Amino acid sequence: MTTSPTILWVRRDLRLSDHAALTAAVSRGGPVIPVFIRDGLVDELGAAPKWRLGLGLEGYGEALTEAGSRLILRSGPAREVLEELVEQTGAGAVYWMRAYDPDSVDRDTRVKEALKAKNVEAESYTGHVMFEPWTVETKQGGFYKVYTPFWKSVETREVPEPLSRPSSIPAPDNWPQSDHLDDWHLGAAMRRGAEVVRPYVQLGEQAAQTRLGVFMRDKVADYNEARDRVAVDGTSAMSENLSLGEISPAQCWHAGLRARDAGKDGAGTFLKELVWREFAYHLMWHTPRLLTENWRPEWDAFPWNEDERLKEVKAWKQGRTGIPFVDAGMRELYVTGRMHNRVRMIVASYLTKHLMCHWSIGQKWFEDCLIDWDPASNALGWQWSAGSGPDATPYFRVFNPVTQCQKFDPKRAYIDRWIAEEHEAPTDTALSYFDAIPESWPLSPDDSYPEPIVDVKEGRQKALDAYQNRDF
Repeated sequence: MTTSPTILWVRRDLRLSDHAALTAAVSRGGPVIPVFIRDGLVDELGAAPKWRLGLGLEGYGEALTEAGSRLILRSGPAREVLEELVEQTGAGAVYWMRAYDPDSVDRDTRVKEALKAKNVEAESYTGHVMFEPWTVETKQGGFYKVYTPFWKSVETREVPEPLSRPSSIPAPDNWPQSDHLDDWHLGAAMRRGAEVVRPYVQLGEQAAQTRLGVFMRDKVADYNEARDRVAVDGTSAMSENLSLGEISPAQCWHAGLRARDAGKDGAGTFLKELVWREFAYHLMWHTPRLLTENWRPEWDAFPWNEDERLKEVKAWKQGRTGIPFVDAGMRELYVTGRMHNRVRMIVASYLTKHLMCHWSIGQKWFEDCLIDWDPASNALGWQWSAGSGPDATPYFRVFNPVTQCQKFDPKRAYIDRWIAEEHEAPTDTALSYFDAIPESWPLSPDDSYPEPIVDVKEGRQKALDAYQNRDF
């Protein structure tokens, strides 16, 4: 036990329960000083993720205040900020939860080295994933490149029971100075869209736990089929809260295990979806190129369009391709900050195959628009859809958005929910799209709905012809 303070470096782990770094800081003894640092990695976030982070920090600060603590906000390079705080507070330790993207790993490594050089205890803890990427190996000692064997290797692995929330968080006699969250203007790039998206946000740890509980009670039994029926509220929607650590994957995992043991059929599939997220982090850690390059190098010469200024790309972004299923998904994204997972696959396939555009164009757009943005899951999802990634959909599989609509939205309820043009009485959700989009887009619900920019059959054949001319 010690009396020197511990700095808790808060990142994408905005919760009090199942927080290994917080638990360790309290157990160490002495005051605990939670700190969030707005560094370059925060400034580089897209509009929606940065805005959602701001909401999350506000909610987390309130939760800490209710627990007798507070959240200190500082701006600047993480190493410099932490060294300054150590000097100001006399802290003997800095604890944090691990991140796995290459930029964060590089930053955290340099921070740990600098702190230890000053005889400050610096420790990182797991919690953003269940299975540390370096602990899951093939029989040959390498990393997994295909999901199914990865799943089989971890499905029976023990995941420790989630940690309880500390009964108290010791506060220092004097708190260090803090920036004001409002002065950071994290939501500035959202502009008028923030007001539209805000009602769809489930903010904070308590809301995340409620969302999980409702899903396990009312929805998980039918998850196998309901998760693909796009007009039905049949998914867990936990990605929003997992992305900022308002709930831990271990908490979701154990809830899924309990539901499976209770005989709820869809729980097993839910557990596999959690492990798909783990697989994304596993791949990002072992092959960071997943985020920026074709994971399969043989795709480097593929003749994708990389010009984001093309009118077809603009039509895709605006939800004006003339393909209702695709356009509905893109409009759901603008109104809610999220998109149904089945539809994400359709819009990604359409961009990369029917329009022959590079997956990075879609990846960057999602980085800007998703409130549940996650670097690993977003990159893997796009490369899977494009065919260039690990465990990818076969290159010759081109989702037909028309037949996909007939299968998963046969009554067009999803389409009607999000597309207003040429409807006598469009839904409020469809009209909200025109309130959320940039004012520079001269669009109106009174516009005519566009003709398809690419014929579905012709687009598919063009893609297949290009694939057949490549040596995969």
